[in-house]
Amino acid sequence: LFAKVGELLLAKGVKLSGGTIVDATLIAAPPSTKNREQSRDPEMHQSKKGNQWYFGMKMHVGVDSQSKVIHAVAVTPANTADCKVMGQLLHGSETRVYGDQAYKSQKEVIRAKAPKAKDFTNRQCKWKHFLDEAIQAKNRNKSRIRARVEHSIGVIKRVFGFTKVRYRGLAKNGNRVFVTAALANIFLVRYTLLGAVRPQ
Repeated sequence: LFAKVGELLLAKGVKLSGGTIVDATLIAAPPSTKNREQSRDPEMHQSKKGNQWYFGMKMHVGVDSQSKVIHAVAVTPANTADCKVMGQLLHGSETRVYGDQAYKSQKEVIRAKAPKAKDFTNRQCKWKHFLDEAIQAKNRNKSRIRARVEHSIGVIKRVFGFTKVRYRGLAKNGNRVFVTAALANIFLVRYTLLGAVRPQ
């Protein structure tokens, strides 16, 4: 369904640009053991973000930097490093790849999947007693584009309410992720599809 919606959007004139933004977000799962199996979902894991621990899975997305359309999705346990699935989030025709510091040092992966792409992922700019202001300024410029991925993720979480898993296991929840991503794409380009002017 996700692939079919993508084909229909392409037929309607929604084109992918040369830029892809990669990102991941946590989807919560019930941590309680008060259920029939008296255990947590074995396919879900916990991960630390900031100073807080979360239990559940990760949704990884590859988003077009211009239209914000989601063209790639992957689902993993929450403890999987973001960079591990980067290759699955690129369509291969990129000229630029954006991402936060979780995707740094992935030039080989980018080169293998998208040979013409330049690495525009954020770089580390702070060390113990040193701040590289030049790298910080470059990161800030990259982040203006990279922030667009939050709009696509926000549609999935806020418009379609996908903030918690509904089933046990990655397979069923992964299926729901793909369906929701397809609906999110239609929502993101709805004015283009309708030929309407977006309200200010």
